[in-house]
Amino acid sequence: MIRRDFLQKTTAATLGLAASSLPAFARRTSAADTIRFGLIGVNSMGFADLKAHLKLPNVTCTALCDVDAGVLDKRAVEVQQLTGKRPATYGDFRKLLESKDLDAVIIGTPDHWHALPAIYAMEAGKDVYCEKPLANSIEECRLMLAAARRYNRVVQVGQWQRSHQHWQDALKFVQSGKLGNVRLVKVWGYFNWYKEVPNLPDAPAPAGVDYDLWLGPAPKRPFNPNRFHGTWRHFWDYGGGLMTDWGVHLIDMALAGMNATAPLSVSAAGGRFGYPASGMETPDTMQALYQFDKFSLVWAHGVGIGNGDYGREHGVAFVGNEGTLVVDRGGWEVQPEKKSSLEAVPRTAQVGNGLDNHAANFVECIRSRQRPACDIEIAANTAIVCQLGNIAYRSGRKLDWDAAKGRFSDKTANEYLAAQYHNGWKVPKG
Repeated sequence: MIRRDFLQKTTAATLGLAASSLPAFARRTSAADTIRFGLIGVNSMGFADLKAHLKLPNVTCTALCDVDAGVLDKRAVEVQQLTGKRPATYGDFRKLLESKDLDAVIIGTPDHWHALPAIYAMEAGKDVYCEKPLANSIEECRLMLAAARRYNRVVQVGQWQRSHQHWQDALKFVQSGKLGNVRLVKVWGYFNWYKEVPNLPDAPAPAGVDYDLWLGPAPKRPFNPNRFHGTWRHFWDYGGGLMTDWGVHLIDMALAGMNATAPLSVSAAGGRFGYPASGMETPDTMQALYQFDKFSLVWAHGVGIGNGDYGREHGVAFVGNEGTLVVDRGGWEVQPEKKSSLEAVPRTAQVGNGLDNHAANFVECIRSRQRPACDIEIAANTAIVCQLGNIAYRSGRKLDWDAAKGRFSDKTANEYLAAQYHNGWKVPKG
């Protein structure tokens, strides 16, 4: 049973999309002040996030943290090459957060390690840039949002398409009404560069890896290479598969375009159909159907397949009475209905760098104390919607969702709402 009261309550603010100013904060920074960053989880996207921030003036990196000593040392050298100064290095994020030389942290850990470092960082007075999805459970999303508001922190989440101009232009067109009544939104991700995860035997953890700390609140189990760098996202203990890996990016744009928040119901189907002998737990093929008040949203993904809807491996299609707008990371276009007076919009290519823009927006908001392009409220809502799809798949049921209470009508499905922490780690307070 879910015993925590916050899972039974939510507010409209939790689902808001508009940015606004934060409450007054004691330390504002000027453009001349140097903002000191620390990075927790340095192997992949976290380091890309850090490099985007280091392109900006008066930004530096003073600390790095990772449970893999080999990767940590490599990144420390790279930061020194970029900034001229080697950052302090830590194996435990709690030690990094004790540093007095930090204003903000970037969290690039696996999903199951987002909530604790983020909340502890906010409690320590640090602003936070967190990789997507915001968290690995609906409970953690709500706790992280509560903490951000309690401690008046600026929190940017790595759904950087919010800062990419062509996505903004496409969504403005959707909201112009020119497509007519948009009754269906298609969202998809088919990736042939995602390959089968082979079954591998358990093995000793690599030298220099603090495997117990890597597991953290996840269930105790022997080390397996499949569950480590990169492929961890295909196991429920640490991630949510393609639904939360790519789904948060694309479904975020669908929700923004439709000014939508919570669905009324969700159902899902799929499985390991492409690679039935794969070592991954999450489905390699999946569809989720969300029913909103005035439209339906369909998510579909496939591992090892590159031919998606409209000839694109990924994208969002807003299907209206007058035409369909299709947008992906490469650009957007409008295809009119045959008897519509709507004029076609030829493909408009993307320009600029969304991640760089996202980093710049975060730094600007650290200085101004404004809420950023992908404020934690936005990210929490999108992550929750994606988690709903995974819960529908895992429960094998069509689920009615009560957004006001933050619960399903199905008691069994409600068991998936809460984070299950192990190894002495406790679910943090919001």
